[in-house]
Amino acid sequence: MAAEILEFAMLFAFGFSWPFAIWRTYRAKRVDGKSPMFSIIVIIGYLCGIAAHLVEGTKLWLVPVYLTDILLVSTDLALYFRYRRNSACRERSA
Repeated sequence: MAAEILEFAMLFAFGFSWPFAIWRTYRAKRVDGKSPMFSIIVIIGYLCGIAAHLVEGTKLWLVPVYLTDILLVSTDLALYFRYRRNSACRERSA
C-alpha cells in the first residue's frame, strides 16, 4: 500500500506542475526553451505506466491519474505547436 501512495504522490507532483507550465506558455504565447520531444517522452512514460497496471491488473485506480497527467502534458504540447511560429518569428526579426 505504501508503494501505491508513493506512486500517487509522484504522479500528483508531476501533474501539479504542468498547469503552471501551461499557464506560462498561454500567457507568453512563446515556447522558447520548450522541447516537444521531452513532452512526447513523458507521455510515452505515462502510457507505459498505464500499460504496466493494465497488464498486472493491479492499482487500476491510478490509471485516471495517469490519464490526467497525459492530458496536461498533451495540452502543453499542443500549445507548443500553436505558438512555435511566434517564437520563430521573433528570432528572425531579432
